[in-house]
Amino acid sequence: MRFTGTENYVATEDLTVAVNAAIRLERPLLVKGEPGTGKTVLAEEIAAALGAPLITWHVKSTTKAQQGLYEYDAVSRLRDSQLGDPRVSDISHYIRRGKLWEAFVAPVRPVLLIDEIDKADIEFPNDLLLELDRMEFHVYETGETIRAVQRPVIIITSNNEKELPDAFLRRCFFHYIRFPDTETMQAIVEVHFPGIKKRLMEEALKLFFEVREVPGLKKKPSTSELLDWLKLLVADEMTPEMLRERDPRKLIPPLHGALLKNEQDVSLFEKLAFMVRREGR
Repeated sequence: MRFTGTENYVATEDLTVAVNAAIRLERPLLVKGEPGTGKTVLAEEIAAALGAPLITWHVKSTTKAQQGLYEYDAVSRLRDSQLGDPRVSDISHYIRRGKLWEAFVAPVRPVLLIDEIDKADIEFPNDLLLELDRMEFHVYETGETIRAVQRPVIIITSNNEKELPDAFLRRCFFHYIRFPDTETMQAIVEVHFPGIKKRLMEEALKLFFEVREVPGLKKKPSTSELLDWLKLLVADEMTPEMLRERDPRKLIPPLHGALLKNEQDVSLFEKLAFMVRREGR
Protein backbone atom coordinates (compact mmCIF):
# COMPACT_ATOMS: atom_id res chain seq x y z
CA MET A 1 0.00 0.00 0.00
CA ARG A 2 1.61 3.23 -1.16
CA PHE A 3 0.19 6.74 -1.44
CA THR A 4 1.38 9.00 -4.26
CA GLY A 5 -1.44 11.55 -4.32
CA THR A 6 -4.48 11.52 -6.59
CA GLU A 7 -5.73 13.49 -9.55
CA ASN A 8 -7.98 15.41 -7.15
CA TYR A 9 -5.39 16.08 -4.44
CA VAL A 10 -2.01 17.76 -4.90
CA ALA A 11 0.29 16.15 -2.35
CA THR A 12 3.76 17.59 -1.81
CA GLU A 13 6.73 15.25 -1.63
CA ASP A 14 7.16 15.63 2.12
CA LEU A 15 3.49 14.83 2.66
CA THR A 16 3.61 11.63 0.58
CA VAL A 17 6.75 10.59 2.46
CA ALA A 18 4.96 11.12 5.79
CA VAL A 19 1.85 9.18 4.73
CA ASN A 20 3.86 6.21 3.46
CA ALA A 21 6.13 6.21 6.51
CA ALA A 22 3.10 6.06 8.81
CA ILE A 23 1.63 3.19 6.77
CA ARG A 24 4.94 1.32 6.84
CA LEU A 25 5.42 1.83 10.58
CA GLU A 26 1.75 1.02 11.23
CA ARG A 27 1.43 4.10 13.40
CA PRO A 28 -1.26 6.78 13.36
CA LEU A 29 -0.38 9.78 11.18
CA LEU A 30 -0.97 12.98 13.15
CA VAL A 31 -1.56 15.83 10.71
CA LYS A 32 -1.52 19.44 11.82
CA GLY A 33 -1.86 22.65 9.84
CA GLU A 34 -3.97 25.76 9.39
CA PRO A 35 -7.72 25.13 9.10
CA GLY A 36 -8.64 24.74 5.44
CA THR A 37 -5.33 23.26 4.27
CA GLY A 38 -6.86 19.91 3.33
CA LYS A 39 -6.18 17.75 6.39
CA THR A 40 -9.58 16.07 6.37
CA VAL A 41 -9.61 15.71 2.58
CA LEU A 42 -6.21 14.00 2.83
CA ALA A 43 -7.76 11.01 4.60
CA GLU A 44 -10.48 10.79 1.94
CA GLU A 45 -7.89 10.82 -0.83
CA ILE A 46 -5.65 8.26 0.90
CA ALA A 47 -8.65 5.92 1.08
CA ALA A 48 -9.43 6.54 -2.59
CA ALA A 49 -5.80 6.00 -3.65
CA LEU A 50 -5.47 2.77 -1.66
CA GLY A 51 -8.91 1.50 -2.65
CA ALA A 52 -9.79 1.26 1.04
CA PRO A 53 -13.05 2.03 2.84
CA LEU A 54 -13.05 5.28 4.84
CA ILE A 55 -14.40 5.34 8.40
CA THR A 56 -14.72 8.86 9.82
CA TRP A 57 -14.95 9.83 13.47
CA HIS A 58 -15.67 13.55 13.81
CA VAL A 59 -14.58 14.64 17.29
CA LYS A 60 -16.53 17.32 19.19
CA SER A 61 -15.94 19.06 22.51
CA THR A 62 -18.35 16.59 24.15
CA THR A 63 -16.89 13.45 22.55
CA LYS A 64 -15.56 10.78 24.89
CA ALA A 65 -13.01 8.12 23.93
CA GLN A 66 -15.41 5.37 25.02
CA GLN A 67 -17.79 6.42 22.22
CA GLY A 68 -15.18 5.37 19.70
CA LEU A 69 -15.20 1.85 21.14
CA TYR A 70 -18.85 1.22 21.97
CA GLU A 71 -21.78 2.52 24.00
CA TYR A 72 -24.11 0.52 26.20
CA ASP A 73 -27.70 1.75 26.01
CA ALA A 74 -28.90 0.92 29.51
CA VAL A 75 -31.93 3.21 29.22
CA SER A 76 -33.34 1.30 26.24
CA ARG A 77 -32.75 -2.00 27.99
CA LEU A 78 -34.59 -0.79 31.08
CA ARG A 79 -37.51 0.43 28.98
CA ASP A 80 -37.69 -2.86 27.08
CA SER A 81 -37.62 -4.84 30.32
CA GLN A 82 -40.59 -2.85 31.58
CA LEU A 83 -42.42 -3.62 28.33
CA GLY A 84 -41.57 -7.31 28.51
CA ASP A 85 -39.45 -7.32 25.36
CA PRO A 86 -37.68 -10.73 25.01
CA ARG A 87 -34.55 -9.05 23.60
CA VAL A 88 -33.66 -7.93 27.12
CA SER A 89 -32.07 -11.32 27.79
CA ASP A 90 -29.40 -10.64 25.15
CA ILE A 91 -27.38 -7.63 26.24
CA SER A 92 -25.62 -7.43 22.87
CA HIS A 93 -28.78 -5.86 21.45
CA TYR A 94 -27.96 -2.76 23.48
CA ILE A 95 -24.32 -2.42 22.52
CA ARG A 96 -23.73 0.23 19.84
CA ARG A 97 -20.47 -0.10 17.97
CA GLY A 98 -18.14 2.89 17.77
CA LYS A 99 -15.89 3.90 14.90
CA LEU A 100 -12.85 2.03 16.26
CA TRP A 101 -14.92 -1.14 16.56
CA GLU A 102 -16.04 -0.69 12.93
CA ALA A 103 -12.44 -0.22 11.81
CA PHE A 104 -11.17 -3.21 13.81
CA VAL A 105 -13.66 -5.68 12.32
CA ALA A 106 -13.72 -4.33 8.75
CA PRO A 107 -13.10 -7.17 6.27
CA VAL A 108 -10.87 -4.90 4.16
CA ARG A 109 -8.11 -2.81 5.72
CA PRO A 110 -9.79 0.59 6.18
CA VAL A 111 -8.61 4.16 6.59
CA LEU A 112 -9.81 5.51 9.94
CA LEU A 113 -10.01 9.30 10.22
CA ILE A 114 -10.12 10.75 13.74
CA ASP A 115 -10.93 14.33 12.79
CA GLU A 116 -10.00 17.37 14.92
CA ILE A 117 -8.85 15.45 17.99
CA ASP A 118 -7.86 18.70 19.70
CA LYS A 119 -11.53 19.68 20.10
CA ALA A 120 -12.07 17.05 22.79
CA ASP A 121 -11.06 17.07 26.44
CA ILE A 122 -7.31 16.92 27.13
CA GLU A 123 -7.68 13.34 28.47
CA PHE A 124 -9.30 12.11 25.25
CA PRO A 125 -6.02 11.15 23.47
CA ASN A 126 -4.66 9.43 26.60
CA ASP A 127 -7.84 7.38 26.89
CA LEU A 128 -7.15 5.87 23.47
CA LEU A 129 -3.47 4.98 24.03
CA LEU A 130 -3.98 1.32 24.92
CA GLU A 131 -6.49 0.65 22.14
CA LEU A 132 -4.34 2.28 19.46
CA ASP A 133 -1.25 0.44 20.70
CA ARG A 134 -2.67 -3.06 21.08
CA MET A 135 -5.44 -2.72 18.47
CA GLU A 136 -7.91 -4.35 20.84
CA PHE A 137 -10.34 -3.51 23.63
CA HIS A 138 -12.60 -5.34 26.06
CA VAL A 139 -16.41 -5.12 26.10
CA TYR A 140 -17.22 -5.48 29.80
CA GLU A 141 -20.97 -6.00 29.36
CA THR A 142 -20.56 -9.05 27.11
CA GLY A 143 -17.11 -10.23 28.24
CA GLU A 144 -15.73 -10.31 24.70
CA THR A 145 -12.47 -8.84 23.42
CA ILE A 146 -12.53 -7.05 20.08
CA ARG A 147 -9.24 -7.39 18.18
CA ALA A 148 -8.36 -5.74 14.89
CA VAL A 149 -8.56 -8.16 11.97
CA GLN A 150 -5.84 -6.00 10.41
CA ARG A 151 -4.39 -2.73 11.61
CA PRO A 152 -6.25 0.18 9.98
CA VAL A 153 -4.47 3.14 8.42
CA ILE A 154 -5.19 5.83 11.02
CA ILE A 155 -5.17 9.55 10.15
CA ILE A 156 -5.59 11.99 13.04
CA THR A 157 -6.07 15.70 12.36
CA SER A 158 -5.53 18.63 14.70
CA ASN A 159 -5.93 22.39 14.32
CA ASN A 160 -3.54 22.95 17.24
CA GLU A 161 -6.26 24.38 19.48
CA LYS A 162 -4.65 22.64 22.43
CA GLU A 163 -1.46 20.70 23.12
CA LEU A 164 -1.65 16.93 22.87
CA PRO A 165 -0.08 14.71 25.58
CA ASP A 166 3.51 13.56 25.07
CA ALA A 167 2.57 9.91 25.57
CA PHE A 168 0.11 10.20 22.69
CA LEU A 169 2.56 12.06 20.44
CA ARG A 170 5.18 9.33 20.94
CA ARG A 171 2.83 6.82 19.32
CA CYS A 172 2.19 8.90 16.21
CA PHE A 173 4.10 9.82 13.07
CA PHE A 174 3.80 13.59 12.81
CA HIS A 175 3.44 15.87 9.80
CA TYR A 176 2.69 19.58 9.61
CA ILE A 177 1.06 20.69 6.36
CA ARG A 178 2.74 23.98 5.55
CA PHE A 179 0.68 26.54 3.72
CA PRO A 180 1.20 26.00 -0.02
CA ASP A 181 3.61 28.26 -1.88
CA THR A 182 2.51 29.97 -5.09
CA GLU A 183 3.61 27.13 -7.37
CA THR A 184 1.82 24.46 -5.32
CA MET A 185 -1.26 26.67 -5.04
CA GLN A 186 -1.36 27.05 -8.82
CA ALA A 187 -1.35 23.27 -9.16
CA ILE A 188 -4.19 23.01 -6.62
CA VAL A 189 -6.23 25.64 -8.47
CA GLU A 190 -5.70 23.89 -11.81
CA VAL A 191 -7.00 20.63 -10.32
CA HIS A 192 -10.21 22.31 -9.18
CA PHE A 193 -10.58 24.73 -12.11
CA PRO A 194 -8.96 23.01 -15.11
CA GLY A 195 -10.25 25.59 -17.59
CA ILE A 196 -9.45 28.75 -15.63
CA LYS A 197 -7.75 31.55 -17.57
CA LYS A 198 -4.09 31.82 -16.64
CA ARG A 199 -4.05 35.60 -16.22
CA LEU A 200 -7.11 35.53 -13.98
CA MET A 201 -5.51 32.83 -11.83
CA GLU A 202 -2.25 34.74 -11.57
CA GLU A 203 -3.96 37.99 -10.54
CA ALA A 204 -6.24 36.17 -8.09
CA LEU A 205 -3.32 34.37 -6.45
CA LYS A 206 -1.30 37.57 -6.26
CA LEU A 207 -4.16 39.36 -4.50
CA PHE A 208 -4.86 36.33 -2.29
CA PHE A 209 -1.28 36.15 -1.00
CA GLU A 210 -1.24 39.94 -0.50
CA VAL A 211 -4.33 39.61 1.70
CA ARG A 212 -2.67 36.83 3.73
CA GLU A 213 0.38 39.03 4.32
CA VAL A 214 -1.58 41.98 5.74
CA PRO A 215 -0.31 42.45 9.31
CA GLY A 216 -2.89 42.07 12.04
CA LEU A 217 -5.31 39.72 10.29
CA LYS A 218 -7.21 37.68 12.87
CA LYS A 219 -7.84 34.83 10.40
CA LYS A 220 -5.81 34.46 7.25
CA PRO A 221 -7.79 33.07 4.31
CA SER A 222 -7.10 29.40 3.66
CA THR A 223 -6.87 27.18 0.60
CA SER A 224 -10.54 26.20 0.82
CA GLU A 225 -11.53 29.87 1.01
CA LEU A 226 -9.39 30.66 -2.02
CA LEU A 227 -11.22 27.97 -3.99
CA ASP A 228 -14.60 29.38 -2.92
CA TRP A 229 -13.46 32.86 -3.95
CA LEU A 230 -12.22 31.67 -7.34
CA LYS A 231 -15.53 29.91 -7.95
CA LEU A 232 -17.31 33.24 -7.43
CA LEU A 233 -14.83 35.14 -9.61
CA VAL A 234 -15.37 32.70 -12.46
CA ALA A 235 -19.16 32.74 -12.03
CA ASP A 236 -19.23 36.56 -12.02
CA GLU A 237 -16.89 36.66 -15.04
CA MET A 238 -14.34 38.80 -13.24
CA THR A 239 -11.42 39.93 -15.40
CA PRO A 240 -7.76 40.20 -14.41
CA GLU A 241 -8.10 43.98 -14.84
CA MET A 242 -10.84 44.14 -12.22
CA LEU A 243 -8.60 42.34 -9.74
CA ARG A 244 -5.59 44.48 -10.64
CA GLU A 245 -7.49 47.69 -9.87
CA ARG A 246 -5.91 49.57 -6.99
CA ASP A 247 -8.49 52.28 -6.37
CA PRO A 248 -8.04 53.21 -2.67
CA ARG A 249 -11.82 53.12 -2.24
CA LYS A 250 -11.74 49.49 -3.37
CA LEU A 251 -8.75 48.30 -1.40
CA ILE A 252 -10.81 45.44 -0.01
CA PRO A 253 -10.91 42.52 -2.50
CA PRO A 254 -14.06 42.00 -4.59
CA LEU A 255 -16.40 39.37 -3.13
CA HIS A 256 -14.31 39.55 0.03
CA GLY A 257 -16.89 37.63 2.06
CA ALA A 258 -15.37 34.42 0.70
CA LEU A 259 -11.92 35.37 2.06
CA LEU A 260 -12.48 37.46 5.19
CA LYS A 261 -14.58 35.69 7.81
CA ASN A 262 -14.92 38.16 10.66
CA GLU A 263 -15.78 41.82 11.15
CA GLN A 264 -12.36 42.66 12.65
CA ASP A 265 -10.56 41.76 9.42
CA VAL A 266 -13.08 43.62 7.25
CA SER A 267 -12.68 46.64 9.54
CA LEU A 268 -8.89 46.35 9.22
CA PHE A 269 -9.10 46.64 5.44
CA GLU A 270 -11.46 49.60 5.72
CA LYS A 271 -8.99 51.35 8.02
CA LEU A 272 -6.15 50.63 5.59
CA ALA A 273 -8.21 52.09 2.74
CA PHE A 274 -8.89 55.21 4.85
CA MET A 275 -5.19 55.63 5.56
CA VAL A 276 -4.34 55.24 1.87
CA ARG A 277 -6.95 57.86 0.90
CA ARG A 278 -5.68 60.29 3.54
CA GLU A 279 -2.06 59.88 2.44
CA GLY A 280 -3.11 60.46 -1.17
CA ARG A 281 -4.63 63.86 -0.49
